Amino acid sequence: MSYQFPPDLARLISNHMATGRYATEEELLCDALRSLAEEDQDLAAVREAITEMQAGDRGIPLDEAFEAVRRGGPSPESA
Repeated sequence: MSYQFPPDLARLISNHMATGRYATEEELLCDALRSLAEEDQDLAAVREAITEMQAGDRGIPLDEAFEAVRRGGPSPESA
């Protein structure tokens, strides 16, 4: 697919291509779209957590959450 990007985006693409991290512009754009999808999922999770908090869910203490992340396992409340 060929697309003419505005100059500012074309420059951004060129700068990323110059790093050597991507073999093709398609690879770079696929990575960018995957990152955007992950960001959307993260935002949805934050919004869900805010809704739960507003509904009275107090969650778990921050130190317990960090410990669960360090262990790589589920949070204490889901275990």
